[in-house]
Amino acid sequence: MRRLVLAAFAAAALAGPAFAANEAPKTVAPKFETVPQDAVLSYNLIGLTVTDAQNGTVGEIKDLVIEHEKLAGYIVSVGGFLGMGEHYVAVSPNSIAIGYDADAKKWKAVIGATKDQLKSAPEFKYDGKFKR
Repeated sequence: MRRLVLAAFAAAALAGPAFAANEAPKTVAPKFETVPQDAVLSYNLIGLTVTDAQNGTVGEIKDLVIEHEKLAGYIVSVGGFLGMGEHYVAVSPNSIAIGYDADAKKWKAVIGATKDQLKSAPEFKYDGKFKR
């Protein structure tokens, strides 16, 4: 009987953290927004080719950096072929001009840097908490 009581107590003690981990996070009432016509959505940015001022391809936007609910940067891949040998750099949102070309019906991204300048920039690595 004593073993049964101890086993039940141990099971209850071990189950406590499991219940806490499965509790729903606290929620906040949603605040609804109107999306302005000049806004760009993330799916338009991810995979967008980045060109230089001479319209030469220098990279591709691979990811967005969000910090404190605001866009803090773009992760741009430079070089490589089929995902091999890519060099990633994090650039400020102000570094890339994003716009919609109505004539071509596509989004454009232009940076004031060459491919070589981006390749020599400090590398961003997808590791630790940023591991893909």
